[in-house]
Amino acid sequence: MRLLIIGGQSTELSSAAKMAMDRGARVAFAPSIQAGLAALRKGDGADLLMIDVKLDVKGLIEALKSERIAAPVVACGVKNDADAAVAAIRAGAKEYVPLPPDADLIAAIFEAVTDEKSDMIAVDPAMKKVIALADQVAPSEASILITGESGVGKEVVAKYVHGKSKRASKPFISINCAAIPENLLESELFGHEKGAFTGAVARRIGKFEEANGGTLLLDEISEMDIRLQAKLLRVLQERVVDRVGGNKPVKVDIRVIATSNRDLQTEVKNQTFREDLLFRLNVVNLDIPPLRQRPSDIIALAKHFAVKYADLNGAPQRNISEGAQRAIASSAWPGNVRELENAMHRAVLLGTGEEIDTDTIRLPDGKPIAKAADQDAASETMVGRTVAQVEQDLILQTLDHCLGNRTHAANILGISIRTLRNKLKQYTEDGVAVPAPGAERQAG
Repeated sequence: MRLLIIGGQSTELSSAAKMAMDRGARVAFAPSIQAGLAALRKGDGADLLMIDVKLDVKGLIEALKSERIAAPVVACGVKNDADAAVAAIRAGAKEYVPLPPDADLIAAIFEAVTDEKSDMIAVDPAMKKVIALADQVAPSEASILITGESGVGKEVVAKYVHGKSKRASKPFISINCAAIPENLLESELFGHEKGAFTGAVARRIGKFEEANGGTLLLDEISEMDIRLQAKLLRVLQERVVDRVGGNKPVKVDIRVIATSNRDLQTEVKNQTFREDLLFRLNVVNLDIPPLRQRPSDIIALAKHFAVKYADLNGAPQRNISEGAQRAIASSAWPGNVRELENAMHRAVLLGTGEEIDTDTIRLPDGKPIAKAADQDAASETMVGRTVAQVEQDLILQTLDHCLGNRTHAANILGISIRTLRNKLKQYTEDGVAVPAPGAERQAG
């Protein structure tokens, strides 16, 4: 983990830095917010920013947002500075660390904010085969394409490969190609020079340069515009980056891992993905099976998440009842590991008895898992219906399951958000009731 501390090098902050380094973090200091932003722009990336609460925490967070620098911020200050702590949290800081620091608190915050702990659970033979192949190719320099449905754990596997590679001590940088507008993605990837476009107030290092020496994860690569794919192909071939507005190529030394929840061969046939780019990325393919195809992992993951979120929330440790385990194992989990994780997190928070039971494990719509499974079984009769009717029901039921979150629904359905919106528009025009949009989130 890379930690950037913004503020004067006081005894208390130095103690926090030492605790971080004792846990393997690489620590850098910046005396002011401007110095910290300058370091981030030039490629000195950080997984976590720690800022003295006496400085302008709100100003830092707003600057990070305006320049699209994704790094969580924690504020720190003396224990009796309660007003400043409240103001920092309201400004957008993830946590407040009282000084002098407590080693256990520092460790807990680092893990919670950066999600440094990868949930790599592989019990089922199907998943063990994937991990065995990952172990075999991790030490190489080959580009890797990780495929699988949304929520199966593609990014977790990417981090696992990086951790087993020769570049493990170097940066692991991830960018979600689906979450950034097309007109901004080029700058995010390749960087830009000052004045290259409106809003480019300073030179900005892109993700390729930030990952120099390490690994770059191109998450959901299939969402990248085909025009930008041509520039990406050149970077992969030549190992040089042209910043937006620049005239001097910059050499980069990186390993690229890409993920996709779509069949890229189909995307090639549809002329939405370049075949030569697919060849360049797909030197090795790690295809992660959906959770329903690796049943032995379901209970192992559920138990792992129950322990994880009990520790994280200070809740008592509870075993999962036999009835709940049967319900969990028989559920379809269309959202895969991500959906299971969220369900177990809710179960830990809602549980009151000695065990986690079926009534405690609830899906996003609030239904207990056992009742939802019964409804799913009752809805399986499709004989006599048209494909269009079945598709419409599937889309609307998935959207309802996601509480109107169209990004999440599109990921589960395996279609683009654009396709989903077009379908819903057609349903509305046909007089079909469509769930209202829910809280959107970035696709992962």
